[in-house]
Amino acid sequence: MSSTATAMAEQPQKRDSVAEIIAASMVGTAIEFYDNYCYSIAAASYFGMIFFTDVAKQNPFLATLFSFVTFAVSFLARPFGSLLFGHFGDKLGRKKTLVVALMTMGISTFVVGLLPGFDVLGPLSVVLLCLCRAYQGLGLAGEWSGAALVATENAPANKRALYGSFPNLGAPIGFFCAYGVNLLLETHLDQATMVAWGWRIPFLLSAILVVVGLVVRERMSETPVFQKAVKEDRVVKAPLKELTKYWKQVVLGTCAMGVTYTLFYVLGTWSLSYGVKTLGFTQPEYLGMQMVSIFFFAGFIVVGCLQADKRGRKSVLLFTTAVTLVFSFFSPALLGTAGNTSVAGVMVFLCVGFVLMGGLFGPCGAYLPELFPANVRYSGAGLAYNLASILGGAFAPTIATALVQSYGIMALGWYLGAMSALALVALFLIKESKDMDYEA
Repeated sequence: MSSTATAMAEQPQKRDSVAEIIAASMVGTAIEFYDNYCYSIAAASYFGMIFFTDVAKQNPFLATLFSFVTFAVSFLARPFGSLLFGHFGDKLGRKKTLVVALMTMGISTFVVGLLPGFDVLGPLSVVLLCLCRAYQGLGLAGEWSGAALVATENAPANKRALYGSFPNLGAPIGFFCAYGVNLLLETHLDQATMVAWGWRIPFLLSAILVVVGLVVRERMSETPVFQKAVKEDRVVKAPLKELTKYWKQVVLGTCAMGVTYTLFYVLGTWSLSYGVKTLGFTQPEYLGMQMVSIFFFAGFIVVGCLQADKRGRKSVLLFTTAVTLVFSFFSPALLGTAGNTSVAGVMVFLCVGFVLMGGLFGPCGAYLPELFPANVRYSGAGLAYNLASILGGAFAPTIATALVQSYGIMALGWYLGAMSALALVALFLIKESKDMDYEA
């Protein structure tokens, strides 16, 4: 046993209050999603002109596509981050690992706001952007799984999914803050000013959120489940080696979660670009519609988790995924095409999409950790979650852009439908975990 674990075993077991659990689990994921959304907005709206300037002069569509590829870099780095932070989270504890993950994520996001563009550094600017994005992904990878464990390992057995909603509610909070800041800037600054320097402000403001997060995280206690594992000498020296026994759970969790990411980045990132550049909405108009729809996302995270505690994770997720499959094939028509669209249709697309997103995303805070025992839970849940981000989210804006450009708007439905079908197969193979012994 390590010296850190030995010291922990000798300390009396302590539980944080519900308010402390909410703050510690929610604040980091709110910052995580704020950082990610700021990048997604910038990628959809500005990075093509700033970091791919020569391409943008010849082909703005291709510059946007390249910009979306840099967006994917974070996702490609995430599995490595989940393995790194998962190793230390399962070996040394949830608290210290979460603090380091938050710092990694926050510093890299702040540096993005300082980067010179293509006009100053040429191709090197793209390299530095991708490097920052990769470090962002490393930190993000360690964040969610640790926050989910802080919530669920402090939860009563019959409220584990509800407690698991705490970190997931950080997503709509981060979304609202990121889109709110950008909406405020774009209302008061013109396009030329935003391209020149306005886009940097949301990234630089993230430093304030990180400081708040670090203060909250430093005050939290280690989770009772990990403290118990330490006292019973169940902490393993090589969590990643132990995790190989649970590869099926990793694969099933990844496939079940993939459509959640696809839906999310189609709604939040791709549709912003499509709405502004193809449908003719102004950037503030479309951001405003997305900010309204995000309330449906937040509300149905809670609804989905309450139902998952009452009826079980599997039945709730199977139902919501099946409805998502149906939604996939009529939703593109709601958006319409250039010269043939309506605000009402777009709002239905966004609001119904985010209702389904909430129902899918909420329960994952419980069901992914429940796939694994306590001694590899940080590694396992994090790896499944972050592999799903590659499968479903990394190239979702790029794929959606290419499909719609080549085959029309209805091709978007086939993409969402295929991801929904894959998730349904995985969910049928996952066992119900509502009543499992979570301390084992």
